[in-house]
Amino acid sequence: MTVALLMSLPVPMGCSPGIDKSTGEGPGRRSQVLALTPEQELALGREAYQEILSNSDLLPPDDPRVRRVRQVGGRIARAARIRPLLREINLRVDNSRLEWEFNVIESDRINAFCLPGGKVAVFSGLFDIIDGDDELATVIGHEVAHALAHHASERIALSGQEGTLSALRGSLASLKADDRRRLISLLSPGTVLDSLAYNRFQESEADHIGVFLMTFAGYDPEAALNFWTRMSEISARRGQLPEILSDHPGDERRIAQLQAWIPLAKAGKEAYDQGKVVPETDAR
Repeated sequence: MTVALLMSLPVPMGCSPGIDKSTGEGPGRRSQVLALTPEQELALGREAYQEILSNSDLLPPDDPRVRRVRQVGGRIARAARIRPLLREINLRVDNSRLEWEFNVIESDRINAFCLPGGKVAVFSGLFDIIDGDDELATVIGHEVAHALAHHASERIALSGQEGTLSALRGSLASLKADDRRRLISLLSPGTVLDSLAYNRFQESEADHIGVFLMTFAGYDPEAALNFWTRMSEISARRGQLPEILSDHPGDERRIAQLQAWIPLAKAGKEAYDQGKVVPETDAR
């Protein structure tokens, strides 16, 4: 007999729930409209990732920052295979359609992203802000959560852009330049939808899932509270938002949510470690 992992995801407020076109309900058992199959997500994620990396300055594999990102990312990816956790969140993840890659792009941008299919990149400017691997896990867990929750597929479905949706009939290479740029933008977390409320809801959902992922990966979830608090302080000092805060929940709301979720993540991990939850780690 399993015990619950004490995770309850919110339902987006003020947004049309949509029709679930996947094989079941979305994260937290909310309805979720999706435009892409897992196979299409992986194919488009691969193409978009290669296009982005080919136009970026990558740090070499032996750079300490790359090694850190790959170590932390690997632990987060393994946590994303824990079946009781996936069941609790109601994440329908096809691990055969996830090809995890972790790279660091040389840039002063304070940001990171995870494209569908598990394609992750961290901008080197983030290392000027984070304090230790627990905070790095906060960022990577948040970005990975977007991919696990099929947020890009949902953004494409909600965008209503005929040119973007034409990607369903081919690859990025088959699209005109403007449509290709639009699609790559939609594949990346943080894209602004017409419904800003829904955009912020996806960010809150990624915060929520990310806190549980980092905790089950063995990182301290209190670091999430420290990181996002410091981001808001940096924003106040500079008078402008760091890029990583764009279209995210308001500072007070985010902090309050994290304060509520962190004890639940810790309790769920403790129950799992004590064998009170069936320790399945195989792919769905």
